[in-house]
Amino acid sequence: MAVKIRLQRHGKKNFAFFHIVVADTRAPRDGRFIEQLGVYNPNTNPATITLNFERALAWLKVGAEPTLVCRRILSYEGVLLRHHLDGGVAKGALTPEAADKKWNDWKAQRDAKIEAKITGLKNEAIAAAKAAKAEEAKVNEARAEAIAKKAAELAAAEAAAKAEAEAEAAQEAPVEEAAEAPAEAEA
Repeated sequence: MAVKIRLQRHGKKNFAFFHIVVADTRAPRDGRFIEQLGVYNPNTNPATITLNFERALAWLKVGAEPTLVCRRILSYEGVLLRHHLDGGVAKGALTPEAADKKWNDWKAQRDAKIEAKITGLKNEAIAAAKAAKAEEAKVNEARAEAIAKKAAELAAAEAAAKAEAEAEAAQEAPVEEAAEAPAEAEA
């Protein structure tokens, strides 16, 4: 029986996540499987991978063939490196201590890289939020200036109308006085 380590699709349309399973090659993609090794969710950034490391390594040692995507996932998690190092120990090319040292060095480097990516994403989100807030403040300031300018124009127009009304009233008053003066002269 040929055994593969492959992905089994779950989730809804355009938002899939996958179970990492060991299955017979003749079984359908989302059908029967022998064992579930973990979960892969590509919808998060960075992608979330939960993997039973020991069981995946055990299946590789007994000859299970990973598909291309599963090979990438196993490589990302270090299962393939551990399998390679264990093969070197079995052949006598490495001591178990040297293999463990290489494994621990690689694991520390990988964890630092993932942490740096997560930190970078958080910093980018904070910077984007600050930029959006500054842009919003700029827009609000422009709106406030426009409102103040419009209010000043209205006040100026109102003052001009008031001055015009006073000027008209002043012009009408001498005309009325002049009209009254000849009437008094006649009387």
